[in-house]
Amino acid sequence: MNGSNQTTCIVGKNYRITILTPRLIRMEYDPEGRFEDRPTQMAQDRHFAPVPYHYWKTEKGIEIRTAGVNLFYDERPFSAAGLWAENRSACRGIYTTWHFGDPVTENLGGTARTLDEADGETPLCPGILSRLCGYSVLDDSHSPVLLENGWYEPRRDHIFDLYLFCYGTDYRQALKDYFHLCGTTPLLPRCALGNWWSRFYAYTDHEYLALMDTFRQKGIPLSVAVLDMNWHITDAGPEGRGWTGYTWDHALIGDPGAFLEQLHQRGLKVTLNLHPAEGIQAHEERYPAVARVLGKDAEHRQRIPFDSTDRQFMNAYFQDVLAPLERQGVDFWWVDWQQGTKSAAPGVDPLWVLNHFHALHSVKNGHRPFILSRYCGPGSHRYPVGFSGDSAISWASLAFQPYFTSTASNIGYGWWSHDIGGHTHGKRDPELQVRWLQYGVFSPIMRMHSTSNRFNGKEPWRYSAECERIMTDLLRLRHRMIPYLYTMNWRCHTQGEMLVQPMYYAYPEREEAYQVPNQYLFGSELMVMPITSPQISDLELGSVAGWLPEGTYYDFFSGLRYQGDRMIRVFRPLDQIPVFAKAGAIVVMEEDHPIQNGGMNPDALEIRVFAGADGRFDLYEDAGDGFSYQQGDYCITQMRFQWNQGQNSAFTLSPGAADAAYMPAQRSYHFRFVGLDDGVVPAVKIDGTAVSCPIQYLDSEYTWDIQLLSVPQDRAVEVAFAGRAAPAQNHALGWQEQILNRAHIQYELKDRIYHLLVSGKSAPAVFSTLHAMGLSVDLIAALMEPTAI
Repeated sequence: MNGSNQTTCIVGKNYRITILTPRLIRMEYDPEGRFEDRPTQMAQDRHFAPVPYHYWKTEKGIEIRTAGVNLFYDERPFSAAGLWAENRSACRGIYTTWHFGDPVTENLGGTARTLDEADGETPLCPGILSRLCGYSVLDDSHSPVLLENGWYEPRRDHIFDLYLFCYGTDYRQALKDYFHLCGTTPLLPRCALGNWWSRFYAYTDHEYLALMDTFRQKGIPLSVAVLDMNWHITDAGPEGRGWTGYTWDHALIGDPGAFLEQLHQRGLKVTLNLHPAEGIQAHEERYPAVARVLGKDAEHRQRIPFDSTDRQFMNAYFQDVLAPLERQGVDFWWVDWQQGTKSAAPGVDPLWVLNHFHALHSVKNGHRPFILSRYCGPGSHRYPVGFSGDSAISWASLAFQPYFTSTASNIGYGWWSHDIGGHTHGKRDPELQVRWLQYGVFSPIMRMHSTSNRFNGKEPWRYSAECERIMTDLLRLRHRMIPYLYTMNWRCHTQGEMLVQPMYYAYPEREEAYQVPNQYLFGSELMVMPITSPQISDLELGSVAGWLPEGTYYDFFSGLRYQGDRMIRVFRPLDQIPVFAKAGAIVVMEEDHPIQNGGMNPDALEIRVFAGADGRFDLYEDAGDGFSYQQGDYCITQMRFQWNQGQNSAFTLSPGAADAAYMPAQRSYHFRFVGLDDGVVPAVKIDGTAVSCPIQYLDSEYTWDIQLLSVPQDRAVEVAFAGRAAPAQNHALGWQEQILNRAHIQYELKDRIYHLLVSGKSAPAVFSTLHAMGLSVDLIAALMEPTAI
């Protein structure tokens, strides 16, 4: 028989099969025939559009066929022989078969709970994507159920509740349906996307404020001030455990309210570290109040243990312990749970309870769900952001983090925050710190962190003048990128497109996309190849192997042009990271002027447009926190670039709402059109009227540079190139001279190489001759990098 579009459940005495989408099937078995429709830790919304399918009942059981799956079930307790499915989203050109109980293999990976003490790779839990078998299974049999009264209850024993994902290489659709099922990623507050300062260190209030002022004096903007566990009493005497605490250490922070107000006046949000595992101890200021609520014997200092299964305790934890600190000025919490997954309720992880109720508490206070805490299984994306733990300071740690971060997207977990620079062990290595900071700038959350060792700080001025300059520029760049990052935040919230994505999301059928695990897409416009190994000493250059998909690409910083559809090795000095923009990309940043802490909507934007293809970008802005955006209170500025094969190319900017209090009344625009030669001079119009403004061509950057000052926010802008605009040609010789200058080879050999490079010979002839000279493979590759266009 055929299944009705309206009845997507097939129910037997002890089973229920729900066809959520043609490629997502829910399978339940309960000996008592009781099935779960309430939300769980993982699943939030099982209501999908009706799905056409075919259904047959046979002597062997039932058969179901959708556009993506053939499912066979003998209507008995789930078993490998009695429950199996063919994935019709063919992988390798054939069907693949799943049987109940099969281990999840050939999986592209998900993420891990923590990187604590990790010095390199660590095992990952599975995600929902698979290239080879094309299917994955999520087991929701043991996650707690959310109740209408705001609490939860454990699942009953001896049941199965499975979700079979059969999406083949349609990765993005799989994730969209995953977010439908498991809830959307919340919109982060704007402050989350700037620079965080964090260190495990016993600062006094005066020391911390002086440090914040030093950052400001050196032109380094911050958005979040993190106080690790030393904010509270850590020497609690024989009856206390100092790791857990909720009482200010007044020997360090004399007046907490005044201290927090000073940080707020500096434009910073504040988060405090919590280790809740020891409960509410008798030395705490809030102990008497909590003891009274819970009926404990305060006179004899009766212990109040942490109990995530006790609703009364959890209410007291938030209302009687944390709320007074929030009234003093704490903005959000860093939940540093390290005590495992067990609680008094079977299947209920205390970390999930903390994450879930902290998020609800934040919403109750009028803020978006926002904490810093560890990952706790599928569905954890609803509780951003992730704290990846105390990783080791090593090249191996850095080399693992890009892969770890992008792969987490395979389970919808898009907002990892790492200890940028590493936390523990290791040794002083300025090159490692710079490369790690470069990665941090192009990672989801930019949070510098280090341990309490007096020599292990991440302040840029602890390093050489060159490293300080590079690190300062990087931190300024991160803050300047907030307009772009916040738009990607909105894209993640509304479209399920995470900021950091593996290359195979966009190119699932290309083998090369799976061969570059540390390369990733950074939002809709950029692609990053972080350098995660020490430099080649004889060249004084870092290097990374990557893949350029089909098309034309530009180095985001230099404007150097590359032709795609090839594997490539790129070389960069310490002050550069390989970041590429495809032709047609539009990247919006804050202008590089004195940048304030906090990262609110700027009154001056730099807009980089990369020539060679059409492009579009919708800049998203709102109040930065709260929920007014849900009522449409936000601003979209549309930007469009029409390449027209280089003939009469034009860029237009169409502003959105201009009267919102969070939007500047006027805006200056710094346009940079990258990849064009100087043959056609652009013209600028505001609301259709031609205007005069500073325009110059920067030959070394292949860029037309236009400064348009103080434009009313509601005015449209057009930049037009009348005539035929031609792509700029790479200045290969200038690049090659820099490579030779750095190379540790004989001067006479450098001279021979230089004369070859200026000889006018073809690139293949130059390459062959360089090879015949017996030069290193690295040097030849570095010299030839800008010529392969």
